[in-house]
Amino acid sequence: MFTILTVSLLTVLAVLSYFVFYTVSIGLFFAVEGTIVLILVYLFLFYRRIVKPLHAIGNGMELLKEQDFSSRLSHVGQQEADRIVDLFNKLMEQLKNERLHVREQNHFLDLLINASPMGVLMLDLDRRVLSCNPVFYQMLGGLSLQDIRGKSLDELNSPLVAELRQIPLHASRTIRLSDSTIYKCTHSSFVNHGFPQSFYLVEILTEEVFKAEKKAYEKVIRMIAHEVNNTTASIISTLDSLEATFTDMPDTEDIRDVLHISTERCYSMSRFITRFADVVRIPEAQLAEQSLNHIVVSCKRFMETLCRDRNIRLRMELDAVSPTVRLDSALFEQVLVNIIKNAVEAIGQDGDIFIRTTHAPACLEIADTGKGIDKETESKLFSPFFSTKPGGQGIGLVFIREVLQMHGCTYSLRTYDDGLTRFRIVFK
Repeated sequence: MFTILTVSLLTVLAVLSYFVFYTVSIGLFFAVEGTIVLILVYLFLFYRRIVKPLHAIGNGMELLKEQDFSSRLSHVGQQEADRIVDLFNKLMEQLKNERLHVREQNHFLDLLINASPMGVLMLDLDRRVLSCNPVFYQMLGGLSLQDIRGKSLDELNSPLVAELRQIPLHASRTIRLSDSTIYKCTHSSFVNHGFPQSFYLVEILTEEVFKAEKKAYEKVIRMIAHEVNNTTASIISTLDSLEATFTDMPDTEDIRDVLHISTERCYSMSRFITRFADVVRIPEAQLAEQSLNHIVVSCKRFMETLCRDRNIRLRMELDAVSPTVRLDSALFEQVLVNIIKNAVEAIGQDGDIFIRTTHAPACLEIADTGKGIDKETESKLFSPFFSTKPGGQGIGLVFIREVLQMHGCTYSLRTYDDGLTRFRIVFK
């Protein structure tokens, strides 16, 4: 704009000079020429003091608009304007450093969240999944961010997420799922752009809790077994002596029967506490390459009689390619016997048990048409001494849990929407 005005003014002055030179006196011509020179000097000073600083400020606004914090303005040779330029350049340097600092912080925070042993789930302002770290993907069964991003928690089909939905804001809760995995979950929030944004922290406590449980029930069982066995041994010895004394006496048959029943009851009590002690004394697993189909078929033959007596059908759906897994055949067969026995007791009479194997991944699934497991019971499964059976001791699933952990398996026990209760074992 300034250039256009200058060119236009010079053109007018040139025409005026030409007119004066040819039509008026020489003195007036030089006067006009002097005036032109003064005007040019004024225009130069005007450009230096007004236009050039304004042009520099305009360039600065463009840099801010494009967020180019690396470029700087040059001095314009005018003191007041150069002070503004220096202040602007200092501001740009601070903005650049601040942006780099924020980027470094965000990068460090991303690395920290991704490396965290805790699961982290971030929600946006509409409570939809914004992001989560790799540990949380594993907790969901290996889903990727693309599978869950943008979805609400109600849209995610996961037992863990179903429990997370029940946790109020700024609260923590310990969750125990049907696969015996134990989580400590925290629901909290932070302020982002003036709005609260919520997130979940999920910590796996399974190993620590199991160690504490095992240490506690081992101590209790050892104390009980010691006291019961010592006491019953003394009682049995006394009862045997009394029974021998009354053997040669007439009319003491009733007394001998009572003594015999008492002795048998003592033996029964000893066997009862021994079954608890057996859970503590599980031998170390001797792992070897085994055909999973072969182990299943062998166990099926052993359980057929029990199933036949209750009109329960064992249906085998074995993979054509038998999975080869590392396991202790004796311990694992005992696990299968316990699982099938529990399925038989859940059915009662007339039902089906499906035994399936797959090789990719190596997996064993035992499903039954029994009465099923409710949500409240699911959270207590695999807990020591918990049982839903009348007179149950609550050690069967604990034994299964200990053996499967020795084998490094992941497992779950729950009732699905199709009505089948599935015990699923996945080998590593």
